[in-house]
Amino acid sequence: MTSGENKLIRRRLIGAWLSTVVSISLVLLLVGVAGLLVVNARSVSDYFKENMQVSVLMKQEVSDDEAIEYVSELDAMPFIKSSKFISREQGTKEMAELLGEDFLNVFETAPIPVSVDVTLRADYVSSDSLEVVKRAIMESPLVDEVVYQQSLVDKLNTNLGKISAVLGVFIFLLLFISFVLINNTVRLNVFSRRFTIHTMRLVGATKSFIRAPFLVQAVFQGLFSALLATVMLVGILFFVRSEFAQLFEVFRLDLLLAVIGVVILSGIVICTLSTALVVGRLVSLSKDELYC
Repeated sequence: MTSGENKLIRRRLIGAWLSTVVSISLVLLLVGVAGLLVVNARSVSDYFKENMQVSVLMKQEVSDDEAIEYVSELDAMPFIKSSKFISREQGTKEMAELLGEDFLNVFETAPIPVSVDVTLRADYVSSDSLEVVKRAIMESPLVDEVVYQQSLVDKLNTNLGKISAVLGVFIFLLLFISFVLINNTVRLNVFSRRFTIHTMRLVGATKSFIRAPFLVQAVFQGLFSALLATVMLVGILFFVRSEFAQLFEVFRLDLLLAVIGVVILSGIVICTLSTALVVGRLVSLSKDELYC
């Protein structure tokens, strides 16, 4: 075989190896995206829940100083995430913007009491927990009423439950499809070298000796594919950060390393396992079966 033919074969092998790496890396990218969705699903859910507002209306005779002092008591409660004092003037201004400047004309005295807007920790944003929270806040003699939208709470929890179920099914299908695609890609790559395997058998090579180079190549193939997928995943995250900064704040970047670890491990394990299965089958085929 001439040097030119050797170079041609080498280029073809490198091209086939690179195309396999790129194909696997694209599939592993989907695995990484699915992993990010899984680990951040709770964060997204908590984000929506902790942005739901509960209004604590104080009694008419409560002064601003008393209300401000009560805010510190609210902040000490375990279910309160944040609280904001709303004075009569600020409350009146907000109502005027909502209902119009003339809404006060129907009242003899200012109807807007001092209030405190609070947000709750996500674990307490449910119908049962909100009732407990309401009773705890109402124990204060300064509080007249606790107001929140019950229908909004019910819809929020219902919709988040539906989204979680759909997301779970989607991720399961995505991971299954990813495994099938990677497995088929590796199978085709190894199967194209079935005659090389048969030649090694003819010269007396053992099955373990034949498997060894393929498995080593599979490990590096999975590793390089995973690293390429990681680079693309990080690139997508930087794009999201630049274009959708608010959405990016919801994601927990401390879990990114865990997702990257799963991507790398998945690439190596799936490639190695698929290669071992295909090579194990090919070393047992007869010459006639190689053409089937």
